[in-house]
Amino acid sequence: MKIVLVHMPWGSLDVPSLALGILRAAATRAGHDVEIRHANLDFVDWAVGRLPFGLADYQYFSESSYFQGAGDWVFASALYGEPRPATSFAGLLADAGSSPAEIALTAELHRLAPDFVDTLVADLCATDADVVGFTSTFQQNTASLAAARLLKQRRPEVRTVLGGANCDGAQGAALHRNFPFLDFVVRGEGELAFPRLLDAVDTAGADLADIPGLCWRDRSGAARANPLSTRPLPPERIVAPDYAGYVERLDASAAAEWVAPKLVVEGSRGCWWGEKHHCTFCGLNGSLMQFRSKSPTRFLDEVLGLAREHQLLDFIVVDNILDMAYFDSVLLRLAESEYDVRLHFEVKANLRRQHFRRLAEAGAVQVQPGIENLSTHVLRLMDKGVTGCQNVRALREAQSAGVTTSWNYLYGFPGETAENYAEVVAQLPMLHHLDPPMGSARIAIERFSPYFDRPELGFPTLEPAPQYREIYQLPAGELADLAYIFTTVARGIDRAEAAALDAALDRWRAAYPVSRLTCQDLGDRIVLVSRRAAYDWSVRELTAPVEVDLFRMLEQPRTPAALAARTPGGEAVVRPLLERWWELGVVFREGGCYVHTAVESHNQVLARIDHRRAGADEAAPGGEERHAVAAG
Repeated sequence: MKIVLVHMPWGSLDVPSLALGILRAAATRAGHDVEIRHANLDFVDWAVGRLPFGLADYQYFSESSYFQGAGDWVFASALYGEPRPATSFAGLLADAGSSPAEIALTAELHRLAPDFVDTLVADLCATDADVVGFTSTFQQNTASLAAARLLKQRRPEVRTVLGGANCDGAQGAALHRNFPFLDFVVRGEGELAFPRLLDAVDTAGADLADIPGLCWRDRSGAARANPLSTRPLPPERIVAPDYAGYVERLDASAAAEWVAPKLVVEGSRGCWWGEKHHCTFCGLNGSLMQFRSKSPTRFLDEVLGLAREHQLLDFIVVDNILDMAYFDSVLLRLAESEYDVRLHFEVKANLRRQHFRRLAEAGAVQVQPGIENLSTHVLRLMDKGVTGCQNVRALREAQSAGVTTSWNYLYGFPGETAENYAEVVAQLPMLHHLDPPMGSARIAIERFSPYFDRPELGFPTLEPAPQYREIYQLPAGELADLAYIFTTVARGIDRAEAAALDAALDRWRAAYPVSRLTCQDLGDRIVLVSRRAAYDWSVRELTAPVEVDLFRMLEQPRTPAALAARTPGGEAVVRPLLERWWELGVVFREGGCYVHTAVESHNQVLARIDHRRAGADEAAPGGEERHAVAAG
């Protein structure tokens, strides 16, 4: 059989689809001929030929407008065969802060989208594919549905399949139930289900009822939904992706001028923290939370194999949380090798200095540590398992190691108070030298999160977010099954208090490029250097032994009592020093603890790197025995 798998807008441009790469590899192993169509790149080339359109425009639909659904609304016109009135949806976008230009572009693309879908479907028809599959994550739903509808209209004999994160649980069943041009919807992990579906399609009269999670239609045309598998795929059966053709297609696209290509890899699925403490707001992992990790050797071989095959060094590791066992296996081997890969990881924010150093040595240039807030009380409401001071330590240690942190500040949790934010906001000027959050937002309720599943946590009444009513012509009950994002009565801090937080974070982002606070430990003294607008000093030296020892202890969050127990003179010495250092902006206090905020000086970091490199050079084999991947 001939199979075409389609990656629709608004899939990210700088990476191939991991889902389709995995499905192609799995289907190819089963003996099928599989082609991937990068329709997101096709859309870019189509759009730039018709109107002013750039990377920022694409990212507006693929990323920043996700919680308003602008990307899905664009293709609703193609899904239902006619443009929809723009006034009501434009109001939703305006209320969310979209600019007039963004709103106008949304309306124009909504008008033009049927033309793109028509062009794409003509190409898909020309392939004579037996099966055409679409993956849907984030804002790919209506684009995929629109293409599947028109394709089925023009080629009724083709089998259409939809899968991806938007199809998990009740969502997939609702999509299949309400859009009869979808022959099948694959829910859950597809490595096993998709090849079995292909074999069944290729065999007349084959039984579909035993394929876990599959949505299909019986002979009468009635929609059927098989139960989801309760057993997650073991790590040894998680298939490595096949990305053949992606780099070449990007190079031929207008998007090649916008982005540098990266590859997506996964070392694990599920979340080891979420298995024990599911963060209350998090809807990731859907119906399968159980943590499974590939063997270190296999994961390393996959990364380096993909780097060799595609001559690329940049990787995004999509694991929800890094396997701690990888620090002394995968990361250690990368650090000791000659492979110059650059990696992005999601990690837990309670990592220590040695962890961030190991990440940096292994090639991690960015981590997403899930910081989310700097108030211990609010973090406990989230069930994050970290404190505010630990989060500040994570920002400090990552920056000391040369690793960028990517994070967002979340609020709106039942049980939070204005004081939880006021105490932190007053101290933010002392953190202006550390990586600021990318943004801040009131939480939305996500399907599969504890807030969605457990109304007793504070959100007893939920409704699908308003964009779903604008995008889909479906009854309220069907929208409730299809939706991922839900709205409810706002909890926690009010709008004025949220605005004060937003303004403080805006000041942080503006000040960050020119702010500095470093420390250099010279053994008998510690030199602090500051350049932050809120503080009028530039250099301070800690020379008294008690000061030096106390400052070193503040590398970790500690209470005054714990510090006093380890300091000669006890509380009488500790309390005045903590107060003085807090006034100087070199210690952050929250939740009864203190932690210092000074990043290791550049000279100290360079000295450590030079020492590490010298040791590596002594231990390294001759040049002819070294490995290099896409060097330069």
